[in-house]
Amino acid sequence: MILVGERINGMFRDVGRAIASVDPHPIQEWAQRQEAAGADYLDLNCGPAAEDPIKAMRWLVDTVQAVSSLPLCLDSTNYDVIEAGLERCKRPALINSCPAERPKIERVFPMAKRFGAKVIGLTMDKKGIPKDADSRTALAMEIVAAADEFGVPLEDLWIDPLILPVNVAQDHVVEVLETIRRVKTLSSPPPKTVVGLSNVSQKTVNRSLLDRTFMVMAMAAGLDGAICNVCDEELMNSVATARILLNQDVYADSYLKVFRKRQ
Repeated sequence: MILVGERINGMFRDVGRAIASVDPHPIQEWAQRQEAAGADYLDLNCGPAAEDPIKAMRWLVDTVQAVSSLPLCLDSTNYDVIEAGLERCKRPALINSCPAERPKIERVFPMAKRFGAKVIGLTMDKKGIPKDADSRTALAMEIVAAADEFGVPLEDLWIDPLILPVNVAQDHVVEVLETIRRVKTLSSPPPKTVVGLSNVSQKTVNRSLLDRTFMVMAMAAGLDGAICNVCDEELMNSVATARILLNQDVYADSYLKVFRKRQ
């Protein structure tokens, strides 16, 4: 399970203020906290606070890399912003993200190839996010075909089936789980699957409980990664336990400690 720390995002007030005031301390604190908690990647998103998002992304990348050696996940709908970040990354990054829309595919995949970056492909197009697994899987196949066309290795492709908040799209949850299962049959090797975990619990009560329950369900369906709150100890314990029950790790009474140490 690849865990991407979600917290360096300008949508959070403390991070937004730090970006606006060019204050590195909150950014670096979150980078170090998430790395210590077990993150494999750190997601960077300038959010709406940045007057110059290209300059802000360069600053974010430099600021985080000064205190962390983790690879970065560059998160923006503006691909010039992502490209600016890729130019500063010391390790191959993860591009977050690209929908199944031809103009965006033609912008993102050659860029990924040039920088050796991985790509998160979204199961959506100009019509939006489909409800059913059939339509989500069809869009995933378009993204798989694009990776092959532009020479991005399939092992560097991630498919996000786009989980929506359960309080407004409860019937989508089972469709997302089925999409995760089907993505594994699209190619050899298959693309990886990833979700923005906290989306499932937006504007609900018991957010942590919803997040970790869905995480375990998705792992059982074959999920490979999540952009999530790695500082949520109960979530991390659930991931470690699910790996035991799915026979992905060997059981020991100290498995929680072993998981954290390995992360």
